[in-house]
Amino acid sequence: MEVILLEKVAQLGDPGDLVNVKAGYGRNFLIPTGKAVRADEENKAEYEKRKEALLSAEADRKDSAQQQAEKMQSLSLTISAQVSDEGTLYGSIGTREIADALSEKGYETEKSSVRLPEGVLKEAGEYSIDIELHPEVIVTVSLQIVASEET
Repeated sequence: MEVILLEKVAQLGDPGDLVNVKAGYGRNFLIPTGKAVRADEENKAEYEKRKEALLSAEADRKDSAQQQAEKMQSLSLTISAQVSDEGTLYGSIGTREIADALSEKGYETEKSSVRLPEGVLKEAGEYSIDIELHPEVIVTVSLQIVASEET
């Protein structure tokens, strides 16, 4: 399936690129989220008219992501959770809990932006977490998981 990208998509392309993707990826993700349109003659002509506006909108998104990354550079999060005597959590800390902790600090972030390459966190301690604000802007945040006072 050929699609025209309307915004930068990691490992796929930049706005305006004509790319071939699997039909399910295009139909179920790229097109419904507004990241791409089907590459037919009508959409190609429409894109040529809107090209400058799309490129400037993408540049604005990147600039705002860089500004937010500068604010988040020295950010340190602390999440308290119930911890066993061995230091393992009774549950786990995932992307939702980290996104909620960022929201409490005033940084609205989608949970899909939080990168946990090794999966959910199951032990108390300090971690470095990557937050993807834009496909080209990734900031590393310090996260500390501590034992909660509750028993």
